[in-house]
Amino acid sequence: MLCWSEFLHHANRTALGMLVQLVAVSVLCAAVRAYTPADNYLVLCGTSGNATVDGRMFVGDAGLAPGVVLTAPQSTMANTSAANQVTGSDEPALYQWARVFTAPGTYTFKVNKPGRHFVRLRFFPFRYHSYDLGVDAAFKVSVQGEVFVDGYTNKNGTAVVREFSVNVTGGALAITFTPTTGTSLAFVNAIEVVSHPDELIGDTAQMVNPRIQYAGMSTQALETVHRINMGEPKVTPKNDTLGREWLPDGSFQVNSYYAMHKQVMPTILNYQTGLATSMTAPDAVYSTATAVNTTAATTITANVQVNLTWRFDAPAGAGYLLRLHFCDIVSQSPLGLAFNVYVGAWRVLEEFEISGETFSTLAVPLYRDFVLAAKDATTGRITVSIGSSTLANALPGGLLNGLEIMRMVGRTGAGAGSSDAATSLRSTKIKTGIIAGSAVAGVTLAMALGFVVLRMLRRKKLVKQPSNNWPPFAASALAVRSGSFGKSSSNAVALGQNDAGGVGYRFPFAALQEATSGFEEDMVIGMGGFGKVYKGTLRDGTQVAVKRGNRLSPQGRNEFRTEIELLSRLRHRHLVSLIGYCDERGEMILVYEYMARGTLRSHLYGADLPPLPWKQRLEACIGAARGLHYLHTGSAKAIIHRDVKSANILLDDDFMAKVADFGLSKTGPELDKTHVSTAVKGSFGYLDPEYFRRLMLTEKSDVYSFGVVLLEVLCARAVIDPTLPREKVNLAEWATRRLKVGELDLIVDERIARTIRPDSLKKFADTADKCLAEYGVERPTMGDVLWCLEYALQLQVASPDSSSTGSVVIASQVHRSQSIPSVVTDDDAAAATTDSLGDLDGMSMRRVFSKMIKSEEEGR
Repeated sequence: MLCWSEFLHHANRTALGMLVQLVAVSVLCAAVRAYTPADNYLVLCGTSGNATVDGRMFVGDAGLAPGVVLTAPQSTMANTSAANQVTGSDEPALYQWARVFTAPGTYTFKVNKPGRHFVRLRFFPFRYHSYDLGVDAAFKVSVQGEVFVDGYTNKNGTAVVREFSVNVTGGALAITFTPTTGTSLAFVNAIEVVSHPDELIGDTAQMVNPRIQYAGMSTQALETVHRINMGEPKVTPKNDTLGREWLPDGSFQVNSYYAMHKQVMPTILNYQTGLATSMTAPDAVYSTATAVNTTAATTITANVQVNLTWRFDAPAGAGYLLRLHFCDIVSQSPLGLAFNVYVGAWRVLEEFEISGETFSTLAVPLYRDFVLAAKDATTGRITVSIGSSTLANALPGGLLNGLEIMRMVGRTGAGAGSSDAATSLRSTKIKTGIIAGSAVAGVTLAMALGFVVLRMLRRKKLVKQPSNNWPPFAASALAVRSGSFGKSSSNAVALGQNDAGGVGYRFPFAALQEATSGFEEDMVIGMGGFGKVYKGTLRDGTQVAVKRGNRLSPQGRNEFRTEIELLSRLRHRHLVSLIGYCDERGEMILVYEYMARGTLRSHLYGADLPPLPWKQRLEACIGAARGLHYLHTGSAKAIIHRDVKSANILLDDDFMAKVADFGLSKTGPELDKTHVSTAVKGSFGYLDPEYFRRLMLTEKSDVYSFGVVLLEVLCARAVIDPTLPREKVNLAEWATRRLKVGELDLIVDERIARTIRPDSLKKFADTADKCLAEYGVERPTMGDVLWCLEYALQLQVASPDSSSTGSVVIASQVHRSQSIPSVVTDDDAAAATTDSLGDLDGMSMRRVFSKMIKSEEEGR
């Protein structure tokens, strides 16, 4: 907690906002440090004496405190005077005694509060009379009936601590030690059973491979295999909020030459609600870090990507939970640092920017959980790496503050075993419950009746208002097949009339479950930051795309609301139509028209699909440009998409392109403003560098992103590809450099290069290059881009004779049955082809474009 002197030291840095933040942080830190475990059993095995270690008293099991029962028909108390021989531990007093079992023995602990508990078992073998624990020990340890330790291995005089996190659902916890043969022994030196906060282990985490959501972690029993503090020093249980030990990372580094340690005073940490607390990891972990040594990295050759890697031994044949701790204590500014994170060969965080998660505030602790499946953990080793970003705008570097690797060892049941002691404890609890229940029965009955009445009243209210979370959205948000939904009441519920006389649809969750076969994995057709997208078929046969959001994501709920509110006001041929939504049971599900051909990206690279012909590529770009132009100009205020990329341009059966995914969209500036000031959002590789640097968002930010899409169409490769030489990693940088030196032929997709007419290719490349100008004022508008793409298409399809005379017809087809007559004269076209076909300010082009837009609006 911040003391008063530290507060005065920092007070001159901020005004009232920082004062409020400091008070909030102080309260939060005080709250987490005040945690008192409901169960806190510290047992010293094999003695009647006690031992105090770091202020904690361990009680001998020969005189156990109430709540602990030892059932051991054949056991021996053993002691040794060789405690000074213990290695690998700072607590030798815990290893002078041992409880030795020649038959199964069980410790049973009364559980005062069900939930997550640490179970720590300590082992150090020694010789006692005829027993040689280092030679004769061979045993299993079961917790709640699950085998946690399957066989004991002597560690050559080294003390061993096995730590588990167990979800206890009953009134007792049983730990059983069982010799594996008739002549072998089991033993234990000390036991800890200590409650820890349930929220320390969440229920979901991202899988490493494939990148889908794993659910059910809250019921998993986990063994801590490694707990690492990146940097120095070692964190002992005395200095950890939950009695954990964190080892320094030095011995696990693979390439320490590229590593550097950073450390700050813990008091500068800015804890934020919903990210991490000092119980997630102690201040000592978040205030130290191992970072990429950017100075050393600059000495390597240009085509090598620097990764800082740690390697850990991890038994094969089990799944693992990996928790990575981050806190940016390295950067001088909250913006710019982005890096990649890998587990094994898989990239789990791409262009990860800590400030994007912490509202552009430095020194904010947070963590990310990942699940490594048993099928991918077969080598006996796990590697974790961080690598510098390949973004042109990002600062070099990367950091990691802490790492926990936990092995999944099973799921524990509600009971505590079948021993008489456990039965006795349960019986006692039942009796206590009966007495307490009798005392409050009247109050409980009254509360129950009140609850029933309240539920009845709420149900009546819900009948009148089917969805109190979201307002009805306009008929303009419905797909072209929206008429069929009105006839199919089993699929959707009309939400009422809006001002325009239309209706919106709220789908029951059960209908979407049925449409997607219970959200079957085989039905997944896409995945993004918001969640998975499933192909669905409604009862009337209509195919839909069902996007199911991650309910645990606060940002996901914002995107959910944005899409509904935005698409309820927009309707355009080249925008993917919203059909309905579902917010039942806390779900965030959006239902769209189904785009059979998938993403534009999949037809360019990364999928086993035939290359898209140049004409179809041009038509797809034109369709997307029309959709974006409508966003920018179709309402009183411009709408900025903010996530334009080839994966958000979808193709229907006829390869007509539509812009999708409006979760990050933002309303443009007021008429008297030039930009919107907002945090950076979008996809790496597509981000406008000016927006990234200055946090100033304009329509030209979409133009820049669309320029990157044009390069994808031209080159048919990913925008960021770390497998390529360094100068080629970033598509925008590499392609624009080649264009500036006239090497267009070196970047075009070689599969279709011979089918493209040179004048069409040059016009297209010039357009992309202008979109990627460093400053927004130098970029064309989306309307200008649309004109140039239409022009490039006509240059491609025009006859050789007309091309030679400079006569080109520009036809913008808003509807397939209606084309706009040519208004370009031969003189105008000739003028337009001057200056390398790139004069976006040419008067004749302006006249053509204004006519084209007018016709498009009339046909809308």
